Amino acid sequence: MPIAVSRSTALVLVSVTLAALVLVGHRFAQVGAAKQSDVVAAPLEPATTTPARPILVVHVVGEVRRPGLYRLRDGARIADAVRRAGGASRKADLAALNLAAPLVDGIQVLVPSRAVPSAAEPAGPADGGSQGTAARVSLSSATVDELDQLPGVGPITAQKIVDYRAEHGPFASVDDLDAVPGIGPTRIEQLRDLVTP
Repeated sequence: MPIAVSRSTALVLVSVTLAALVLVGHRFAQVGAAKQSDVVAAPLEPATTTPARPILVVHVVGEVRRPGLYRLRDGARIADAVRRAGGASRKADLAALNLAAPLVDGIQVLVPSRAVPSAAEPAGPADGGSQGTAARVSLSSATVDELDQLPGVGPITAQKIVDYRAEHGPFASVDDLDAVPGIGPTRIEQLRDLVTP
């Protein structure tokens, strides 16, 4: 026998059923979204390759066993270049070089020889004031202290010469000193017979 339900009761039951379906549907939608968000792409890790250090090419000449062009790693010192050229010869004057100075690409490393007066020349200066046979100071490899010993060149100007050389490479001629701040034509003429490029 059918149950008699009033119209208002039927409307309430339908409304409750619809509300329950909406809640259940909303709940299923949240569960589905949570499962999709659980899948996370793993971040890519950068490759851990160390960058190659640049190679310097230097020209080693003078009193070494094997003069020539040599490739050395960035950060190498003048001592490394001399060692690479077979080491210094017996005639070399290593005290005239700053063996700890860093190398710059394209530089020429000149290993000077010790000044030995010949039998025909007097051991001291011939004219009382000139340098005679004394070794000249190399602008391309001298230390700040060595440059400071030159007449008219103090420690500040000596440092400017070294800084210019580090930035622009070795000196091609004594006249290149004109580009160093604080050195003019008069000073260049005073130094011309005392220095070499």
